[in-house]
Amino acid sequence: MVDITHKNNTLRIAVAQAIVKVSTQETINAIKEDRVPKGNVFAMSKAAGLLGVKKTPDLLPDCHPLPIEYTGIDYTIEGLNILITCTVKTIYKTGVEVEAMHGASVVALNMYDMLKPIDKGIEIHAIKLNNKKGGKSDFKDSFRKDLKAAVIVCSDTISLGQKEDRAGKAIIKELEDCNVSIADYKIIPDEIDAIRDRAEIYSKQGLDMIIYTGGTGLSVRDVTPEALKPLLDRNIPGIEEAIRNYGQNRTPYSMLSRSLAGTIGDTLVLALPGSTNGARESMQAIFPSILHVFRILKGARHD
Repeated sequence: MVDITHKNNTLRIAVAQAIVKVSTQETINAIKEDRVPKGNVFAMSKAAGLLGVKKTPDLLPDCHPLPIEYTGIDYTIEGLNILITCTVKTIYKTGVEVEAMHGASVVALNMYDMLKPIDKGIEIHAIKLNNKKGGKSDFKDSFRKDLKAAVIVCSDTISLGQKEDRAGKAIIKELEDCNVSIADYKIIPDEIDAIRDRAEIYSKQGLDMIIYTGGTGLSVRDVTPEALKPLLDRNIPGIEEAIRNYGQNRTPYSMLSRSLAGTIGDTLVLALPGSTNGARESMQAIFPSILHVFRILKGARHD
């Protein structure tokens, strides 16, 4: 199976269809009048489709077991065609496209099985995904393509050359994946003045983001939040909560982090953990959806 542990739960919806084509109007009449020998075609096929959705991971080896929170099966008759629509919803880390298509397929197969004693010309057509929503792709900001960020690593040992930076580079990779260009990358010691100087310089330059990594823990030298808080015009607690919640689901130590988020003018300032995993997971928790903030800060809108 594909690793989805890095993903966030979001509302996922998929709508799939299948078409059952019968050969005579008499078959359609028998369905409508409930005269099919094997029983009520629509009701029994719906039950089969519900089971099909639930059993998808039992039959398709790369599909993840997931909580199915809604399945709707609807029928539309158009001439000799019966259009089957299967809608599946969940709040989870991965989508339900295959579940919806499997459900529509099983409904069609069950209808075929029930109708074949009275109609030898039945065909199944157009099993396909009509639409889907949910996941990171739905929350990407497609408008702003010119965002620039500075990444600052706060670490005494790294600034002295005693240790290699990995957290800052992990942040840069996540930014580049979101089409954010890197205006600067600095390594500085855990000093309040040095931390503040970087924030003041970059905000005056008009950079969109200033992202710090390191100095958010509880040791004596962890002073990044203390350095930045007096400079912030506004704090954004929801971002901080999202980072810690995401991390806490992966390690019980995330509650000890003092990650920070706020603005200096139109510049977004983030202070993230200094560990490589902590920095990477913090970025995964909030990107790319956090980029929506620039629609508000910069007044951006679709043409």
